[in-house]
Amino acid sequence: MKSDHAFPEAQREGVYRAIFERRDVRAQFRPDPIPPEVLARLLQAAHHAPSVGFMQPWDFLVIDSRAVRERVHAIFERENARAAEAHTGERGELYRRLKLEGILESPLNLCITCDRSRGGEHVLGRQSIVETDLFSTCLAVQNLWLAARAEGIGVGWVSILDQQELAEVLGLPENVYPLAYLCLGYVDDFLDSPELARVGWRQRLPLVERVHGNGWGEVLGAPSLFDALAVRERSR
Repeated sequence: MKSDHAFPEAQREGVYRAIFERRDVRAQFRPDPIPPEVLARLLQAAHHAPSVGFMQPWDFLVIDSRAVRERVHAIFERENARAAEAHTGERGELYRRLKLEGILESPLNLCITCDRSRGGEHVLGRQSIVETDLFSTCLAVQNLWLAARAEGIGVGWVSILDQQELAEVLGLPENVYPLAYLCLGYVDDFLDSPELARVGWRQRLPLVERVHGNGWGEVLGAPSLFDALAVRERSR
């Protein structure tokens, strides 16, 4: 049965295409600037993410200053050297070959922050789970990422950073957390599969093994769903 509210097939497939073809881009950036009207669309998409209690805890720092990016890159270099020490042998050699950021190569950096005080002391729906402000901001990141893929723009999330030092570089208020530091730009191409899968670091886990029925580890009670999941796995 098809819902009357479903998108037309072509539009529906476009949504799924953006999801499946989204990549964490580190090395394929071109120097072409992102037009202001395109960046505005991406930010608007991010701003329309859902948020608990409609708190909208995010802000967007658009960073085109080379000087600021060099300071952030220096933080990455130090933290990445520390992270590399955790991997030895072949794994360590592979880690050191990985390209894990495009801070200076991308034409634009964007930091999406979370104001942990937004909405006041009592935000609807946040009483039991105080981290919902962080979860909500992650949804803004995902909205922007999918919209960027639809626009042909690559996005890379730089997670190997000292967040406190990053906050100082960006002059963030004490209650504002730098949740996602992103590199944005047009790219030469989007890889067919995630880069970490291509180089053998990790592979995508089978979906059929990640779905449980009614409780953890319980077998699905609907064999038709299991069959549908298996079909979707083979089609990707």
